[in-house]
Amino acid sequence: MQAAPVRATAIPTLTDALRAVESLLMGSGQRTARRNAWTAVLEDRRRAKDRVEAQHVLEAVADRTS
Repeated sequence: MQAAPVRATAIPTLTDALRAVESLLMGSGQRTARRNAWTAVLEDRRRAKDRVEAQHVLEAVADRTS
């Protein structure tokens, strides 16, 4: 007697669930706008981090030359 094959079903993540709700509530244009806004936020954070690092380098160089 052979055992029946076991089928695994993926458990949706919270992100998957939120995206599903988002797709029901928002039109595709709104989703695109929201994602573009979030991408802009992440890019702004990256640039801010780069500015802070550059400032530290400039301060370190100024301390050595003075």
